[in-house]
Amino acid sequence: MFTFDKTRLDLAREFKANPFGQHSPDLQYLLLLMRGPTTEPFHVLLVDKMGERWTLGLMEPGSRKPPRRSNVVFTDLKEAEWHVFKLRWAAMAGAEPVIADADPATD
Repeated sequence: MFTFDKTRLDLAREFKANPFGQHSPDLQYLLLLMRGPTTEPFHVLLVDKMGERWTLGLMEPGSRKPPRRSNVVFTDLKEAEWHVFKLRWAAMAGAEPVIADADPATD
């Protein structure tokens, strides 16, 4: 059984470099853990304008209510996916992933 290992920053780097498409088996397992059922609220991206604009939302598990919208808006889907990945990582690890070779302007 795959468990979350917050020292596997290589997986965060891999996701940041390529949030779409093929992932390594370890990253795929991590994404399944991050996206799996939970009893805690979780972050989602809401499409405001297809292919152009997304808003960060918070979804209550098992709720029939729509997600709560935040004031965080994205015009770059890759940036939006990275933001949600970091939030989900932080929920599991207690802190966002710190990637030494990352560009501070994009973290």
